[in-house]
Amino acid sequence: MQRRRRSGKSIVWIRFIPVFLAVFLCGPALSAPQKGLSVEKRHAIERAVASFMSANSIPGLSAALVLDGKPCWSEGFGMADLENYSPATSSTLFRLGSISKPISATAVLELRERGELDLDAPVQKYCPAFPPKEWPVTTRELLGHLGGIRHYNPDGKGDVPEDSARHFAGMQESLELVASDPLVAKPGTKFHYSTYGYTLVGCVLEGVASEKFIDFLRKNVFEPAGMEQTRDDDFFTVVAHRSRWYHKDKGGVVRNAGVLDSSYKIPGGGMISSADDMANFEAAMLADKLLKRATRDLMWTSQKTADGKETGYGLGWGIMDKFGLHILAHTGGQQGTSTAFALVPARNAGVVVLCNLDGVDVDQLAIAILRTALDVPENTP
Repeated sequence: MQRRRRSGKSIVWIRFIPVFLAVFLCGPALSAPQKGLSVEKRHAIERAVASFMSANSIPGLSAALVLDGKPCWSEGFGMADLENYSPATSSTLFRLGSISKPISATAVLELRERGELDLDAPVQKYCPAFPPKEWPVTTRELLGHLGGIRHYNPDGKGDVPEDSARHFAGMQESLELVASDPLVAKPGTKFHYSTYGYTLVGCVLEGVASEKFIDFLRKNVFEPAGMEQTRDDDFFTVVAHRSRWYHKDKGGVVRNAGVLDSSYKIPGGGMISSADDMANFEAAMLADKLLKRATRDLMWTSQKTADGKETGYGLGWGIMDKFGLHILAHTGGQQGTSTAFALVPARNAGVVVLCNLDGVDVDQLAIAILRTALDVPENTP
């Protein structure tokens, strides 16, 4: 579900086209075993990636596939860092943007599965720092973007500035951005996409688990799923294999993206991960390694507004039916990144695409890769 991208202003510029041609002609950086994917399909996918990167002036991109429930292919293309000529690999860390949300939702559903969290209780039961509103707000509503919490303001008022290195110490401090704001709608009545709503989800999780949000995810999602590199996108920490972030201006010049400390929105858009790690997450979800099947099915069921209309969004996951397949998916975009991933449970398959340029509809490439891998005919709607 692609939403508003908060891309920063330029800091340093690079004349892109000659650099891109130089780095991309070096070919893909193969970083993981390639099993279960034919040579013909792999070459077709690589051609699709090359064409997409060229058309969108993307510096670096990583992609991965899950087939038969297991990661079977991953590659990096182009450059993770243009200034230092560092190639992208399948283990390069990219900002996830909003595909952090399905990961966060999985952690919350684990607590519900253990009987420690009531999805339908008012959030103040677990997060007393959030003041009561005109109507009660529940965790279920927040996960499905039905909680009435605002998203980013069009004029930026009340939000973290687009170029900001302000660091937030935790979820309660982050909540100060929206705690005093009125709800935009009565909870349950209107689908209103909200990254801030997921910050409130983070506060709920911390209240139940009695530990920091990212620490809980590390022990209960990242480690069990084999996501060894995935973590919060700490702006001030030196993190190995982290990509640089880029933005293309109206003249087509690729520049360094604006400053972003995403500590205020870790649950909804503040994690970093690699294509390999995200493929492991997909495989873990397909194998019911993180959640029981019944809990997973609950998470993957479209929510409904109070008048009975389906929203096309479950608890942290977008839901769609396309070219004869039932797909669970999400996309993300923020300063210096565009991301997409999708799962097809009936085919035990999934795809991940991460790149270090904002404003790119990489979901188009993700779907193209998925179609190739699953032999979906081109004329299938």
